[in-house]
Amino acid sequence: MPSDQTFNVFVVGQAGRLQYEAALFAASFRHFNPDFPGKLFIAEPQPGGAWPNDPRINDEAVRQLLDRLGAEILPFEAQHFGQSYPYGNKIEALSALPKDEPFVFFDTDTLITGDLTEIPFDFAKPSASLRREGTWPQLELYGPGYTATWKSLYDKFGLDFESSLDLGHPDEYWQRYLYFNAGYFYYKCPHAFGERFLDYALAIRDERPEELVCQSLDPWLDQVALPLVIHALGGGRDALEPGWLDGSHSCHYRVLPLLYAREAQSVIDVLEEVTAPNWIKKVLKAYEPMKRMIYQSKGQKARALFDQENLPRKEQAIRNALKREKLWLR
Repeated sequence: MPSDQTFNVFVVGQAGRLQYEAALFAASFRHFNPDFPGKLFIAEPQPGGAWPNDPRINDEAVRQLLDRLGAEILPFEAQHFGQSYPYGNKIEALSALPKDEPFVFFDTDTLITGDLTEIPFDFAKPSASLRREGTWPQLELYGPGYTATWKSLYDKFGLDFESSLDLGHPDEYWQRYLYFNAGYFYYKCPHAFGERFLDYALAIRDERPEELVCQSLDPWLDQVALPLVIHALGGGRDALEPGWLDGSHSCHYRVLPLLYAREAQSVIDVLEEVTAPNWIKKVLKAYEPMKRMIYQSKGQKARALFDQENLPRKEQAIRNALKREKLWLR
């Protein structure tokens, strides 16, 4: 059954690539959600604090487009991450959202492809994207394994490790352990989620267990803390039926060349439909990768490099092929 709760949606937008991705997100969102009962927020970091430069959206045409699409720009202060770790924006922005109102966060490089009110969210049981690879931890030959590494984090925060495991996968295989892509997540209150997320991320960054001494946390810190937050708040990998997000209703494309290379034709059809109106086109064309991939047909050239029914197993192979053809635009 669809969620019967009103909820808000937010992405982070700032100067550079993200402002144009935010505009594309908003265009796709409004196309499929013209009468959305909640609010669409574009969370915008402000200068000061952890941002020594001005990170705000600096293309006035983008601001006007977002306003026309019914998006509300939501300022927030970044005190802990900012320029040193921009992925922390999604953590610190949560405190600016309305308290006690359910929310869904999306990475800006996401295309909405359906009516989000159709999705059967249970906002009391948070979850996040399972469209991921085993990117963390990267095990050392004589270092701790997956179990020791992840258990050290659950122990640090007083969480039950055993109940987080997927016993359908063998010991020391990465999918046995709770791990998400932070491309989307949701919960019933952004403040409760954000406070926990911030506490865990800072504790891992500043006082990591010894099992993590050899592990890189950049850019993985948000994805290391996220499963701990979701587990602590009573959610998990099975909290949302599969097939909705990262499926029929959204696509986390990451960069446009990857979208054209590997996504379903229906996703490309949505992309080209929502970017066709002149009032949207004239704004997005200011960003060179969108101009070339969408409006100058470089995307179709990228797609022609691959058999979509037999794609390389590793994303890196797709990236390498695109780079060889000078089609890795971002």
